[in-house]
Amino acid sequence: MGGKKKLGIKQMEKQQVNQDEAKQDKKKEKAGAPKERKASSIVAPDARNDKVVAEVKKMGVLTPYAVATKYNIRISTAKDFLEQLETNGAIQLVSGSHNIKIYKPAAS
Repeated sequence: MGGKKKLGIKQMEKQQVNQDEAKQDKKKEKAGAPKERKASSIVAPDARNDKVVAEVKKMGVLTPYAVATKYNIRISTAKDFLEQLETNGAIQLVSGSHNIKIYKPAAS
């Protein structure tokens, strides 16, 4: 009757070799060049610098993540930076919890 015929020993060996080579090629592609991580800076920009304050005021909503990505600093450093700006009066706290605080530029 119909149906798939059984492979011979030579054909099975050849098929196994091809599968092994394909697996090794996939591993080589995955193992390729690892992504480089950029180290975030620990030092925040100066909160008293007028240029930095002007740039921050141009941003609509200020979150630690937005500031951290803009200045390439750590999020913990961005939180401290935003707190300094709030004490200086450059920004105002809009809403916040223990996890995240949202700020807006202070009305001039």
